[in-house]
Amino acid sequence: MNAETQQRILDAVDVGFEAQLATTSDFVAIPSTRGAEGPCQDMIGDLLRERGYEVDDWHIDVDDLKDLRGFGPIEHDFSKARTVVGTYRPQTNGGKSLILQGHCDVVPAGPLELWDTPPFSPVIKDGKMFGRGACDMKSGTIGALYALDAIKAAGFKPTARIHFQSVIEEESTGVGALSTLQRGYRADACFIPEPTGGKMVRSQVGVIWFRLRVKGHPIHVAFAGSGANAIMAAYHLIQALQKLEIEWNERAKADRHFKTLNHPINFNPGIIKGGDWASSVPAWCDVDCRIAVLPGWSIADHQKEIMACVAAAARNHRFLANNPPEVEWSGFLSEGYELTDAAAPEAAFGKAFNTVYGGEIQDLVFTALTDTRFYGLNHGIPSLCFGASGGEMHGFNEFVDLESLKKSTKAMALFIADWCGVEKA
Repeated sequence: MNAETQQRILDAVDVGFEAQLATTSDFVAIPSTRGAEGPCQDMIGDLLRERGYEVDDWHIDVDDLKDLRGFGPIEHDFSKARTVVGTYRPQTNGGKSLILQGHCDVVPAGPLELWDTPPFSPVIKDGKMFGRGACDMKSGTIGALYALDAIKAAGFKPTARIHFQSVIEEESTGVGALSTLQRGYRADACFIPEPTGGKMVRSQVGVIWFRLRVKGHPIHVAFAGSGANAIMAAYHLIQALQKLEIEWNERAKADRHFKTLNHPINFNPGIIKGGDWASSVPAWCDVDCRIAVLPGWSIADHQKEIMACVAAAARNHRFLANNPPEVEWSGFLSEGYELTDAAAPEAAFGKAFNTVYGGEIQDLVFTALTDTRFYGLNHGIPSLCFGASGGEMHGFNEFVDLESLKKSTKAMALFIADWCGVEKA
């Protein structure tokens, strides 16, 4: 790809950026929390059809996925779950095929009064777009679409097959991405524009979600000493799991990538429910938890360690010793992933990065997870993860930096043109 072609594509991103932001704003405005992603998938399907892509829009059947590597249990209503894939098929086959993927599901907004502006009424100010999902990762998904638009607007068309995939469940199980593989979609490489701050994800954690179901013995609080408080018993188990977190972080010091981080393994009791009445000793308590694992760590082995930790803590508790808690697997059962055997796509993206940003791309050791793992672990498809800068993901006043979004869109467009090849339209 010569310098003139590159410049025409870069200029096309600039020209289309206002429209890109308008589409991003419309996308962010849809409250696509878990189980409510349908309107976002409708929008993506419409955008792909308008551009002439071949669209595959299907309902996800959990029974098709439950025996696949990396499947996480689904507990909520999944009757409306869908995946949308738009396929571009070239007239001339000259390049390498590519999957471009983004997820449209977002985490809950939390108390609305703690946002400066409503989470699903996107606002642009001070060079940033604010809104739930603006950073993680709706701006990246739309950025990938407009990167493809820029190639066309510059007068070119790719010479390789491209699958543009919009998935759900990235934030809780990953079965959306898994469904694309079960459906048969493959390519020479995958690119996921998650917000990485302009760095390439080199290694990322896996995640285990589990629920502690703790029993108590109810009694009037006036006689609390003769009852057993399930909420306090749950706290006893949480303290034990915090010690397990310390042990796992000690192990992480031997990992070639994660040894550079101080505390890569994070345990989080994220949801707690329990009790029925303030003047009754609570008879039950459920705690939903998340803990990370590193690449190469066995999910099954670490599930056993969690079980053993909880069992040992229960044996040292007056009530739980005879009324053991239950552990349920409630979502992610996801392995960690390290980017390997990806020299060719990394080289292609490295050239694009140098043109847009200058210099060499930096690696990111990521203490969260992305859908890249499915492509690399399940099918040996090198999966790159790179995107814009932003902040407050999963928090209040989430935002994406617009200048970084424009740059990441330009880098994507040049990467697609180089990897897939282009010819005059």
